[in-house]
Amino acid sequence: MTTFPLAPYREGVALVAASVYETMLGLPVRLVPPGNEPLSTPLTGAVHYVGSWKGALLVECAREQAADWAARLLSLAPPIDPEDVRDGLGELTNMIAGNLKPLLPPGVGLSLPSVVEGRDYSLRICGGNLVETQYLADPLGPFRIVLLEVVGQGARISG
Repeated sequence: MTTFPLAPYREGVALVAASVYETMLGLPVRLVPPGNEPLSTPLTGAVHYVGSWKGALLVECAREQAADWAARLLSLAPPIDPEDVRDGLGELTNMIAGNLKPLLPPGVGLSLPSVVEGRDYSLRICGGNLVETQYLADPLGPFRIVLLEVVGQGARISG
């Protein structure tokens, strides 16, 4: 099986993310150096790619960010209901994954988004190999976008 050619797409992942945040949320984001600090009360949005290329896109952020993004996306005033926070993150993850899809090999489809909340979890993408992690930040702090390709033994993401 051919692996994902990372180099030509690295810039595309960052551009797609920045475009979605600016267009859909009116929020500028910027690339930042990788950080080791844990996210406070993290949430992870996930969308899986299926078809001619298989993988997953994850958006990992702090709950406060997800609440801000949901408020902007859904035009809601704080406080934001926890269900709306999860729905907003799922939809934002879906938009990033969908906008990244044209950069992937032809014949790729998307799953419905899912969201995991909390710090003590382990998410295993069976056969997933880490392809790219983009570290970004908005005015509330850092967050990550992770792209995985499904080949081989698997990748584990712990929160």
